[in-house]
Amino acid sequence: MIISPIIINLALKADSKIKQTNLFLSSRCEELFGKEITELLLQEFNDQNPDIYIRLLDASVNEEAAVKSAEEKKSLFFWRNKIAPPPSSPDIFVFDDDDFNALAAANMLLPDSAVPLVSFMDMLFYNIKILTDAGFDHPPKTRDEFLTSVRAVSRGNFPGISAFSLNPALPGDFFPWIWAAGGNFWSEGKTPTFNTRAMTNDIIFFGSLNRELSSVFSAEQSIEEFAQGRIAMMVASTRIIPYLLERMGSSAFGITTIPDPVTGGKYNICISSIYTGIYSGSPHPEEAWRFLEFLAEKNAVLCAELNAVPGSITNFIPGDYVKNNPFYSKAWDIFEASQIVQGFSGDGGHYEAIIMEEINNFLTNRRTAPQTVAAIQRRWVEER
Repeated sequence: MIISPIIINLALKADSKIKQTNLFLSSRCEELFGKEITELLLQEFNDQNPDIYIRLLDASVNEEAAVKSAEEKKSLFFWRNKIAPPPSSPDIFVFDDDDFNALAAANMLLPDSAVPLVSFMDMLFYNIKILTDAGFDHPPKTRDEFLTSVRAVSRGNFPGISAFSLNPALPGDFFPWIWAAGGNFWSEGKTPTFNTRAMTNDIIFFGSLNRELSSVFSAEQSIEEFAQGRIAMMVASTRIIPYLLERMGSSAFGITTIPDPVTGGKYNICISSIYTGIYSGSPHPEEAWRFLEFLAEKNAVLCAELNAVPGSITNFIPGDYVKNNPFYSKAWDIFEASQIVQGFSGDGGHYEAIIMEEINNFLTNRRTAPQTVAAIQRRWVEER
């Protein structure tokens, strides 16, 4: 009789362990938000939810198998992000826009489970000293001013300096110019539109800019070259502002709107995000949803951790980090004066790929600008 309660308690504890649901979180969470904040979030959630235990998926698991997987799109995504392929997939993903398309193409996300946690936008970054030495006392505001400053640097006495970072193969180097000029791929609803006079002019401008430049950088190279003072201007995400402030200081560079063609149109931006979502093959989607809801409630914490602008797309109230720093304040002012438009995140990259293929045809003189926009629109209709 004396030991019976002990036996019952032990049995109950054993039973509770059996009923506990174990979930895995992709290691990208730690990469994107940092180890400390990830550990704190996991600890808090696990403490509040004793029936669920979430831990990071071992990033070193089965990378070789991921590369050799027969499902190429799946395997490449998991290998690149150091996540084991199914059946060792995480139940919960944390991913950015590039990963979004890869996951969508491989049907890896539970429908309607992608939740944006922290958001950013593109801006023009410029090196103050280089532009000053080239004879400019302010950054370019229009496309004509921009091309003038590009030519001044690229044709001037600036050894080892690139006027602008441009990679014609990267959608992120092309699309922001269309949006800044008032373009909107989804202006007519469910079917994207490209065949407009304005977008024809965008392509002509892009060709003019490309002819002025000789260096091609990857996205990572652009940021590093700019941080080292070897690029005069680049279009990049507000996501990198904290890194540049740490590397360059606050007096070496500035941020501003992407130059527009002065047509009187609205200045548009497309929001990029870090998301969380549920693996379509997870055996525990309901429990995974509870963690997604928990992360969504931590939105302000995550935004402050990354000094994100605009940060939240569900709560347009800037955090103290925005109010207390002139860089983030300026970015926020631009955001508030802009109109948000939709990009192609989550469509598997299909529309994006068509655009970039046809842009390459244009830049290699295989098509004119009007032929290019017509080809893009035709393929969007025929191949959707």
